[in-house]
Amino acid sequence: MNTRAAPSGLPFRKMHGAGNDFVIIDSRGRGAMMTAALARAIGERHRGVGYDQLAELHDGGEGADLTLDFWNADGSRAGACGNATRCVADLVMREQRRERLSIRTERGLLLAERRAGGPIWVNMGPPLLDWHGVPLAEPADTDALPIAGSPAAVGMGNPHCVFFVDDADFVALEARGPEMEHHPLFPQATNVEFVSVLGPDRLRMRVWERGTGITLACGSGACAVAVAAHRRGLVGRQVALVVDGGELAVEWREDGVWLSGPVADVFQGVLSPAFLAGVA
Repeated sequence: MNTRAAPSGLPFRKMHGAGNDFVIIDSRGRGAMMTAALARAIGERHRGVGYDQLAELHDGGEGADLTLDFWNADGSRAGACGNATRCVADLVMREQRRERLSIRTERGLLLAERRAGGPIWVNMGPPLLDWHGVPLAEPADTDALPIAGSPAAVGMGNPHCVFFVDDADFVALEARGPEMEHHPLFPQATNVEFVSVLGPDRLRMRVWERGTGITLACGSGACAVAVAAHRRGLVGRQVALVVDGGELAVEWREDGVWLSGPVADVFQGVLSPAFLAGVA
């Protein structure tokens, strides 16, 4: 994928990981292209392309093979996006015929690897479990917040608020999600997950993502849920998560929380000059 080859518009690629869908813009060698206004315009599903998050690729440097910036559909920035990182890693590994990459994000330097020629795994780094790391607005027990339902809070580059319920499929996510996204305990807003236990190494997860809404999967959310569930003694350190768009796998190791799952390369396109000229 090379945006430099098409001066008449802005090329992009559409990918998804377990239904968590992304627009990918390759800005390597040309400088940042994205603005909040352009991210919002591309994210509009009726007049733009539509996505859960947008990932912009930049050159690496400082020990990284590449750098990634993430945007939500409302034009806000996302600090981390596990499934988009996996998608980009798959793309660049195929492009460069490599099995490992180091990727710089706001979260830090992340390692991606293709195991046995198959799935991409990304180390999303260690979970942030203290109140100011999440971050929260004030000191609180992150294993049981002072909120009805006693959710857990975990930082994975994005803040996450994890509710454990009897059956996640019966949660009114369209109502509970936005209600919790802007709870005053979360100064940067939060992703919201509702989770039920299916077995000793299997969880059901549904998610509301800050700046986007209901999504079919969330990679950093899956990591946060796996950590919170293990800390409550509900599962081990290797967990399968059933999400609305498929299934993700998480391993909480000594060096960080590793994420894997399906990756799909859907199509390529070019944003027209007329579309770009109309962005405020």
